[in-house]
Amino acid sequence: MRRRFPKELLCAAAVVSLGPGPARGQSAELPPLLPWSGASETLAAAPEDPWATPAERSGFVTSPDSEQTLAWLQRLAEADRRVRLLRVGASLDGRPIWLAVVSKEGASTPGRLRATGRPTLLVQAGIHAGEIDGKDAGMMLLRDLTVRGERSELLETANLLFVPVLNVDGHARRSPHGRVNQRGPAQTGWRTNGRNLNLNRDYAKLDTPEVRCAVELLRTWPVDLYVDVHVTDGMDYQYDVTYGAAGAQPWSPEIARWFDERARPALDADLERLGHVPGPLLLSVDSDDPGAGILGWTATPRFSNGYGDARHLPTILVENHSLKPFRQRVLGTYVFLESALRLLAEEGDSLREAIRRDRAGRPARVPLAFRVPAGAKPEVSLKGVGWRRELSAISGGHRVVFTGVRSQVRLPVHEMSEPTVVASRPLAYWVPAAWPEVIERLERHGVKLERTSEWRELEVEMYRLEEARLSTSPFEGRMTASARPVAERRVESFPPGSARVPADQELGTLAMLLLEPASPDSFFAWGFFLEALQETEYIEGYVIEPLAERMLEEDAAVALAFEQRLASDPDFARDPAARRRFFYERTPYFDERHRLYPVGRELPE
Repeated sequence: MRRRFPKELLCAAAVVSLGPGPARGQSAELPPLLPWSGASETLAAAPEDPWATPAERSGFVTSPDSEQTLAWLQRLAEADRRVRLLRVGASLDGRPIWLAVVSKEGASTPGRLRATGRPTLLVQAGIHAGEIDGKDAGMMLLRDLTVRGERSELLETANLLFVPVLNVDGHARRSPHGRVNQRGPAQTGWRTNGRNLNLNRDYAKLDTPEVRCAVELLRTWPVDLYVDVHVTDGMDYQYDVTYGAAGAQPWSPEIARWFDERARPALDADLERLGHVPGPLLLSVDSDDPGAGILGWTATPRFSNGYGDARHLPTILVENHSLKPFRQRVLGTYVFLESALRLLAEEGDSLREAIRRDRAGRPARVPLAFRVPAGAKPEVSLKGVGWRRELSAISGGHRVVFTGVRSQVRLPVHEMSEPTVVASRPLAYWVPAAWPEVIERLERHGVKLERTSEWRELEVEMYRLEEARLSTSPFEGRMTASARPVAERRVESFPPGSARVPADQELGTLAMLLLEPASPDSFFAWGFFLEALQETEYIEGYVIEPLAERMLEEDAAVALAFEQRLASDPDFARDPAARRRFFYERTPYFDERHRLYPVGRELPE
């Protein structure tokens, strides 16, 4: 039988209805506050308790800064040998990233934690440093697992890894003006890191030291379940803790089934017993019209949950509702994390079996991108909040006004369930030595590869990047690219230092998502191969003109194609440079490697 929360929490006689709380983030601009009370209130330590967290001492008005957080965690580690506090990385500004390792044995290395044989939960907080609920809830849970002893029995059956703040530079940029749409804490950190990059868009490209650190933890520590804690943006509704894993087309179908059948029912039940309202991830299709429905999102590998799905690592994205007070959100997060530890104790074997099956799978065809299919959309019943749309003198359009009245609503679901691009699984990819940054990042992901020590010549499939386009402005610090890949077979030579990346491996699907140029989170899409789009040779007009005349005389097919293009394309007909280029591209002087994606696909014979 599944173990539940202690009876005294469920039968708490005195539960407190949350008042308006701190002034910050609760001005008249926000929708009306929904009253709340729950048995989880008794999880909070009294402010005078010697082991109260800084947030508890403030009555959940504030969240501690970096120095206060570290001081409290160090005091806890000094007081209880079961907590090991490790510096596991640093930001570009030199701020340390900390990991708390909590186990019955006080393990301090991946090997020692693995030797316990128990399943391990990794909780990551503050990847968006303004969304800091996970840090304060995690500190409370660490305290109760150890020095207070109220949850210490959980360490008999599971281990905990806890990153209190991943975006340490954003956490240091504290301000009362960080999250205008969020009810508390009084000061929040910033969404992006010190280089203005969003860490939860970096899991595929690995540009930031913070996400490189996170991926290194996933690679080296024995993680069975990864929980990334956020706070939402968007519309008003009754749910206070929303969460989800993969989308409608998961790359890890066995893990997705485990989540739907084993995890969500247990997590929801625990949250509801303690007075919270759990729900699915809710993303508005149109922020100016809630009635337009919600998006059934399928995350790509730039996001933590999409990345976990791609590497067959069970990953849950928690999104607490920003319009609920900080106290309520932190208590809900505590309940979620404790429930996740209990879940691992009871369902750890079934989860590990799901992981094993997904990692053993080698689907012949892998979807790279998804869209919402055309046609009628199914509807779902949700615990919503009433709204009305009014004409706005500010925008000249409509604005949404949430009424603060609970209501059951039915909304269409726009499910991203239709694959738009599907790639066949090759034997291997070949990455030339000229692209060391791509090879290095594959290694950081843990993708297995073989470096050549001599020249290799072989027949491969390569892509010609037709209709290539670059973004008009930077996105996450990069000029992104898109193209229509057209496959062609050719004999290619790969120099020493090139990498052969087998697709028949545990991370083969991740390798495909990173190396297939049509994938929205491929290295090509993130601008790692811009040189392949650049033209370096050219021809003078006085040379191409006589060449073109001779081609028209000697090649009937070229002449016909030219006449048809003139007749069908007025812009081409009026453009002297385009007309000359038409002939240049058909001469042997044109660069035959122009727009050739340099990564080869080794195919079965």
